[in-house]
Amino acid sequence: MSHRAVSLLSKCSSTLTNAQIRGKAHFTFQPSTTLPAGLQGQETSKMNLMQSVNEAMRIAMETDDSAVLFGEDVAFGGVFRCSLDLQKKFGKERVFNTPLCEQGIAGFGIGVAAAGATAIAEIQFGDYIFPAYDQLVNEAAKFRYRSGNQFDCGKLTVRTTWGAVGHGALYHSQSPEANFTHTPGLKLVVPRGPIQAKGLLLSCIRDPNPCIFFEPKILYRLASEDVPTGDYTIPLGQAETVRQGKDLTLVAWGTQVHVALEAAQLAKEKLNADVEVIDLQTIQPWDEDHVVESVQKTGRLIVTHEAPISSGFGAEIASTVQKRCFLNLESPIERVAGFDTPFPHVHEPFYLPTIHRVFDAIKKSVNY
Repeated sequence: MSHRAVSLLSKCSSTLTNAQIRGKAHFTFQPSTTLPAGLQGQETSKMNLMQSVNEAMRIAMETDDSAVLFGEDVAFGGVFRCSLDLQKKFGKERVFNTPLCEQGIAGFGIGVAAAGATAIAEIQFGDYIFPAYDQLVNEAAKFRYRSGNQFDCGKLTVRTTWGAVGHGALYHSQSPEANFTHTPGLKLVVPRGPIQAKGLLLSCIRDPNPCIFFEPKILYRLASEDVPTGDYTIPLGQAETVRQGKDLTLVAWGTQVHVALEAAQLAKEKLNADVEVIDLQTIQPWDEDHVVESVQKTGRLIVTHEAPISSGFGAEIASTVQKRCFLNLESPIERVAGFDTPFPHVHEPFYLPTIHRVFDAIKKSVNY
């Protein structure tokens, strides 16, 4: 462990109680300063991420009579309250609980979608999506291909939680997105805040392909933005530059975008380096051209994600950019990620790719 990390943890421990450390976020949420294209001037309402997800599902069910929502405990609102009042509004035939069986939830969703209805399936925690892995990878992803496009389950969207929560440890803080990127036929999305969550979730629900929508659980109540109240979508497969820069490209998604933004600001203050920050938004298919164009401008790339570094999706981005931008690169591509261990509890501050770990990578890259 670096002296910097030990020093930071020691300083933190001297000023905060154990309870405060346990519940303290390792970043500051950065609200979006602009609305997506075409939404400027629209009426907005202050919403946290939980409320924006609820709003997206309400709109989807109002505009599509075939849409049904199901999962463990969704009838009373779910453990995170994302489906609050939806059964009251749409009835027990459209919003209902399932047995505690992730494989069954995914399998049922595939059947619902294959029959022509719109299925919104909730897996309560992303960490428990693995029992459903066989259904999602061997059935949902291949349904269209193996039938020669005669049948599909493209109206299936699987919602699940994602990422560190501050005290979730090994079974409630994992980031499993890379496990699914090796499977053609699935689309994977991770929003960074309420505005993106609403638009991207509506896009997933209406997309003609099965989608997995990962919701950063720590942002459910921490993140708050002025969200457009109307029906809108944000295109899948498109990244967004959330901070302009000329010296280095920093790519992230979900919660880690906010870590990246803080690290970029620190780099500006300490190193006078202009760091461009890109929110990938859709992990599969990812916006390769957007990232490549940025790296061709800056000559440097860092990818940061919470998931373990080995076989994390950052490796795919690094490989692609190295091939397409080889003659543009001024320093080696760097990945700042979780370590190759189970997600720890008491050692979470050491495990996470924090602002200071990202800043150290920026410093190393610009001084190469």
